[in-house]
Amino acid sequence: MPIIFLVITCAFWGVSFPVMKALHLEQAARLPQAGTLFLSAWMQIARFGSAAVILWPFVACSARPTRLEIRQGLWIALWGGLGMGIQADGLAHTDASTSAFLTQAYCIFLPLWACLKHREVPGRRVLVATLLVIMGGAILSGIRLDHLRLGRGELETVLAAFLFTFQILILEDPKYAATRGMPVTFVMFVAITVMFVPITLLLANQPLDCLRAGASLPAGGLILVLALFCSVCAYLLMNTWQPRIPATEAGLIYTTEPVFTAIYVLFLPGLLGACIHHTYQNETITPTLLVGGSLIVAANGLMQWKRQAHPPVGTPVP
Repeated sequence: MPIIFLVITCAFWGVSFPVMKALHLEQAARLPQAGTLFLSAWMQIARFGSAAVILWPFVACSARPTRLEIRQGLWIALWGGLGMGIQADGLAHTDASTSAFLTQAYCIFLPLWACLKHREVPGRRVLVATLLVIMGGAILSGIRLDHLRLGRGELETVLAAFLFTFQILILEDPKYAATRGMPVTFVMFVAITVMFVPITLLLANQPLDCLRAGASLPAGGLILVLALFCSVCAYLLMNTWQPRIPATEAGLIYTTEPVFTAIYVLFLPGLLGACIHHTYQNETITPTLLVGGSLIVAANGLMQWKRQAHPPVGTPVP
């Protein structure tokens, strides 16, 4: 059951790429003077701030966070928020395809962390699955060995993947075994929103740009989609169900996100373009999509084949 919910999480996250792209196109047309870093930071406030508002009534009624849940939510927000901020800046200095591939580096960091923590070599299944994911991600991203360079953008993207690794690991920490997904997620949303407020104000050409960035019906609708589906639904599932499986396996499952994205961009851009009254063309099915996606699906199938049940974190093992 946790596997299914985490795959659904990736399906929600996959929607975010075409939606964020459409939002950027819409905002760039209205605010040509605004920088991409400002719009990226503003998006974090609007997305996670709206998500916190959506989740607040449920938390206020029955799921007020405990001190332990506040601590876990703050740690998740720290690693995840910093990762998203650094990744956004890295995208301004490298190709999107290169960034997409390097972001999957947490699939390497997680087995290495498990190896150091338990002082043992990762099993063959994990190694083979990780290799399949790397190959699939490279093919999906269209990356070439002769085009890969480690400049500022590439180094920042690898650093972001490293930070995302700790976000995933926090959910496996046994001391948080008694925490609940909803209040932890709410704390995470609030903390990320607060984190990006000063950054956004610093990057804005003028304070009114913070209001103008969302001052349109299409922008409000796209933010609502990001907040409800890509934030509330996705992170509730992640923070509730990921602790029930090993972090290394969860990291491999999360690599199905670009597969879902590759499917969505076959039809969503045209629909979103019509909503924002801007040209946003659909992509097409290519051999790269089929081969790269198949390798990632095969990696996750390998991890689940004849898999023994994994007890929730904190459950005594006889």
